[in-house]
Amino acid sequence: MSYIALNTAATGLSALSTSLDVTANNLANANTTGFKTSRVNFEDLFYQEFAQPGIPSGTGVQRPTGLYVGLGTNAAGTQLNFTQGGTQITDLAYDLMIEGDGFFEVELPDDIAEGQGFTRAGNFSLNADGEIVMANSPGFRLRADVNIPPDATGVTVSLDGVVSGVVAGGTAPTEFGQIMLTRFINPSGLQTRGNNIYTKTEASGEPLTSEPGQEGTGFIRQGALEASNVDPVTELVTLIKTQRVFEMNSQVIQAANETLKNISNIRAF
Repeated sequence: MSYIALNTAATGLSALSTSLDVTANNLANANTTGFKTSRVNFEDLFYQEFAQPGIPSGTGVQRPTGLYVGLGTNAAGTQLNFTQGGTQITDLAYDLMIEGDGFFEVELPDDIAEGQGFTRAGNFSLNADGEIVMANSPGFRLRADVNIPPDATGVTVSLDGVVSGVVAGGTAPTEFGQIMLTRFINPSGLQTRGNNIYTKTEASGEPLTSEPGQEGTGFIRQGALEASNVDPVTELVTLIKTQRVFEMNSQVIQAANETLKNISNIRAF
């Protein structure tokens, strides 16, 4: 019946609308430091079964196929893509890039995910207390036992996360602390919170913290940032495909509407 086609096409329009929103968000964050793209995974819905395969027909012959009519599609979820983004050289002391797997851990308010947040955005700065904080609107503090004196110069961060510099009156570098990295068994299961922040979930597993370069984590590169991993060409192709499929589903609705219109105009003679 045409009403099935109407409802089926409507599910397609709804799912494609979600896909369009996700693609728009990816493109909007093409210049966001450490941003990771998402993709929409689709799944088909229920099926109406009119005949089962393998069941003998009226003539006793076994049916080689069944007769099923699908009822549309659904946006099953959005999956994060954590492939490495490009490198932006800045030569700024507190711009840090993770080469490989891992996240910086930052402190959130206690009522949000037990106060634990994780980010790939390494554009950091210092606060008034000499602590390393994110250079974004909330300014979340990096969870690390690092405190940099106000008179420190030549601050460096080694590949394995050791922060050091020269204090006034000294000549040899002094260690100010250690930056750790955290990884997850299933990073795609993290919850996106905005402000370049992710939080753990049951799906992501518990955070595994170690020194950079240990237990599968990457290294820290000072004076560089990880760019967004958005590929504008891929996103534009996805946008075009989504638009065309949206148009085809709209045409199905129009065709089903015409069919129902013709049926309603049938006159008995």
